[in-house]
Amino acid sequence: MARNKEGLVLVLDVGPSMHAVLPEIEKVCSMLIEKKLIYAKYDEVGVVVFGTADTKNDLTVEVGGYENVMVLRDIKVVDGDLVEALQQLPRGSVHADFLDAIVVGMDMLIKKYGATYKGRKRLCLITNAVTPTKDPDEGTKEDQVKTVAAQMRTHGMKMDCIITRAKQGWNAAKEIVQENDFLLNIFSNKSSSKKVYVESEISLLGALRTRNISPVTVYRGDFELSPKMKIKVWVYKKTSEEKFPTLKKYSDKAPPTDKFATHEIKVDYEYKSIEDPNRVVPPEQRIKGYRYGPQVVPISSAEWEAVKFKPEKGVKLLGFTDAANIMRHYYMKDVYVFIAEPGNTKAILAVSALARAMKEMNKVAIIRCAWRQGQANVVVGALTPNISEKDNIPDSFYFKVLPFAEDVREFQFPSFSSLPPSMQPNEQQQEAADKLVQMLDLAPTGKEEALQPDLTPNPVLERYYRSLELKSKDPDAAVPPLDETLRKITEPDAELLDQSRAVIEEFHRCFELKQNPKLKKSSRRVLREKPSGSSEDGEGPGAVAQPVDAIEYTSEVKVEKIGDSNPVQDFEAMISRRDSPQWVSKAIESMKYKIFDLVENSLEGDTYPKALQCLLALRKGCILEQEPKQFNEFLRNLHKFCEEKHLQSFSEYLASHEVMLISKTEAPASDIPEHEARLLMAKKEPKAEQ
Repeated sequence: MARNKEGLVLVLDVGPSMHAVLPEIEKVCSMLIEKKLIYAKYDEVGVVVFGTADTKNDLTVEVGGYENVMVLRDIKVVDGDLVEALQQLPRGSVHADFLDAIVVGMDMLIKKYGATYKGRKRLCLITNAVTPTKDPDEGTKEDQVKTVAAQMRTHGMKMDCIITRAKQGWNAAKEIVQENDFLLNIFSNKSSSKKVYVESEISLLGALRTRNISPVTVYRGDFELSPKMKIKVWVYKKTSEEKFPTLKKYSDKAPPTDKFATHEIKVDYEYKSIEDPNRVVPPEQRIKGYRYGPQVVPISSAEWEAVKFKPEKGVKLLGFTDAANIMRHYYMKDVYVFIAEPGNTKAILAVSALARAMKEMNKVAIIRCAWRQGQANVVVGALTPNISEKDNIPDSFYFKVLPFAEDVREFQFPSFSSLPPSMQPNEQQQEAADKLVQMLDLAPTGKEEALQPDLTPNPVLERYYRSLELKSKDPDAAVPPLDETLRKITEPDAELLDQSRAVIEEFHRCFELKQNPKLKKSSRRVLREKPSGSSEDGEGPGAVAQPVDAIEYTSEVKVEKIGDSNPVQDFEAMISRRDSPQWVSKAIESMKYKIFDLVENSLEGDTYPKALQCLLALRKGCILEQEPKQFNEFLRNLHKFCEEKHLQSFSEYLASHEVMLISKTEAPASDIPEHEARLLMAKKEPKAEQ
């Protein structure tokens, strides 16, 4: 058995007290096998059920006893038949001893793998533990459990105990439940066992570990407190996002007789010239380009290597700060765990002393990390102490990546207190909102928290795996309806909403929704309905400039040139196109020519309003596309053009509407300070008087 493989025995209680939750157990166990078929198809799984009227196991034949325990499947490589078997578990009619079932599962693992195993061995017990266990022939139950736990530890076995006790549906003596919990606690303390209590089908779905991900160190080396003081540490990832499995392309072109065919598809890419689509560009003539606004900047690999930041591997302490200064919303990525180098007594003592001192003083450490030599970036984060509650587990640290100044997004929202009294909630509205928030609390006082993060699976992934299992049997199978358990995760709790209907209705009465008449027509729609030469009321300077501020680059029409009827609309459509970077520059240049044409061909200023409208649209577009220099240069050239053509009246018209250059505050790419943006107008006034 290889090191990365697992031998697993499912020990399932199918007695009468478990019949209500057996459908959910069937789902979670079959899901376990489905995931193993994807991620670990060489793992081996056996199934033991107890609580049946029949008895079928080797220990009954060899030494006697162990009644009502049946081996449903010997330890074998996972396959589709096991999925179907777990979807149809037998319903037992008697109450059996879960200790007997654990011993039968251990015996299966020992006989299958022996003492020279190299892989992982695990038991998974699912029961409600509400029925009494039998008294042993010798000693006490506690002694018996300690003996079994010692055998687990000797053979390197781990066990997951999932105790499912629904809020209703079972009745048992309190003494029996307490005794069983005490015995299961011995397994947790004396062996590598994990015990989880679940009350709902949602928690049961997330309690069973469906994937075993071997931890891999991201860093092994010195934790440098000072140049003369270093601690040997190992760093692991504590949490990581579970993603969809990598789906590879499969080819059916290989002949059926070829037993060694990999069915893999190799993809080759060819790069061809735009000028000559038939010519393939060889690798030595290609260079990477990086988009910067509408342009593409070429950067060679030699230049990239020359400017690349290559830090040295290491973890260094920068200082300490109060824990209150590190907010929860500062955390950027997955959490890491720092442990002392295993077997290094001095490192273990040093980490423990530092962690306990930080805990006592309520401090966190700020450290700089470069996990690998020459990695592309370094991270700065907070190191928080993790004091162990068990004597056999040393203290450690948790590491959370913190944002740099460029990563911080501070959103400043005005306070309700600054609003007029008519827009502030009254006492009745505030009380209704408070009740609504309290009603939607997932962790109410005195009740189990709903949707616990540790026990709530990802509903998208769960549904994906179930659909994939159906597709493996029938490629044409339709996507199944949403499972009821997953529906409880993704949709509001209908029972909770029914119980709190009065709170919801009260909130609805206190906050009546009304239509805002001011938003019936947008300014852009008004612009389209009114022609530029309209003589209707509101045709003043403000009416011309207002529609331009409402530019929305959402046009779906592929306009290729600016026309005479609606130049602003055509400009918006062109500059919003993203099928090629040339449309931004083409739209700006076309609008420049259109403005020159309107100014030059005006008759006593009849086209000045339309030219101003186009100019303001151009200004807005250059700000959004980060092209302020183009507009500023054009506005200067436009004033020179007006001087040469004796069209100073248009310059005065622009000054009356306060059309300015684009300042640095409006666009970071501009090189004009805000106080200089108006100087262009001020300089033109003396010449106009002469």
